[in-house]
Amino acid sequence: MKVAFATDDGSRVNAHFGQSPMFAVYNVTKNGGELLELRKLPALLNQDEAGKIDSRLEAVEDCTLIFIMQIGASAAARVTRRKIMPVKVPFGSPIDEQVKRLVDMLQGKPPMWLAKVLRSEEESTGEGEEANGIVG
Repeated sequence: MKVAFATDDGSRVNAHFGQSPMFAVYNVTKNGGELLELRKLPALLNQDEAGKIDSRLEAVEDCTLIFIMQIGASAAARVTRRKIMPVKVPFGSPIDEQVKRLVDMLQGKPPMWLAKVLRSEEESTGEGEEANGIVG
């Protein structure tokens, strides 16, 4: 599954969803995680709140989870409507540690929230677990 991390340096979760200058996007499976790309957002002057949310939604629309430091209520509602689960973590959390925690969860018995997300992802792709990389 693709997972996005709101960051300003590519190594720590240290940004609010609406102000994040970029997202580090990883592919995470029970076999491990790898950085796919750093998706930098263009700095648009005079962009209103809705525009900021829209540009960030477009940047992470193919992701299943998004790790953020903070997210506003209206942005959270729009993110979840897109079937993306926002996950709040403490400011400055190392991305590699968050990836490792996710891999560990996938290898064991995932917590209820993650199992639900994985089921939803499987249903939306119409493929079995083996096809989307969850089964090792």
